[in-house]
Amino acid sequence: MNDRAIKVPANYNSILESSNKIQFSMPSDLQTGSLLRTLVASTPSARILELGTGTGLSLAWIADALDENSQVISIDNSETYLNIARCYFAENPQIEIICADGDKWLQEYRGELFDLIFADAWPGKYSSLDEALALLKQGGIYLIDDMLAQPNWPEGHQENVDKLISYLESREDLKLTQLEWSTGIVIVVKVLG
Repeated sequence: MNDRAIKVPANYNSILESSNKIQFSMPSDLQTGSLLRTLVASTPSARILELGTGTGLSLAWIADALDENSQVISIDNSETYLNIARCYFAENPQIEIICADGDKWLQEYRGELFDLIFADAWPGKYSSLDEALALLKQGGIYLIDDMLAQPNWPEGHQENVDKLISYLESREDLKLTQLEWSTGIVIVVKVLG
């Protein structure tokens, strides 16, 4: 798929411009964003958790698909990045942006479960994974990207990816599909409560 064929959310290019000004180097690509938007649209009245807000580029895709009864919690530990995201989403009552350590938040959260979790940060993907998966409703989707080797990966990161995939495959309460597409997508569905 040609990225130019993907219709981006209305505020995406403005967020991208603001992100480039601070040299933000970790955006999800357009294909991941498009898939995320489609998955959000598939669930009416969805509760969504985004781990790794960054500057709000992925959040723009999520927001573009929300129905009037859906809610999003988006978490990042960088005020610098979140300041950009807040410029675009602070007035949206469906979106709660939280600056917190993701691991601590996952370990302490006691609210409602989520229909979709997009884990785009270390917490909820490589750490506090069980805590994140425990917050997923039965039938809920856990989405991760960057599973194919990326130029910004630290030395030895492939081992982390391999362990993560092996662990997800070993759990009887999950079904998953790995896609060698975009940056490497894994879509996981929780099949048991």
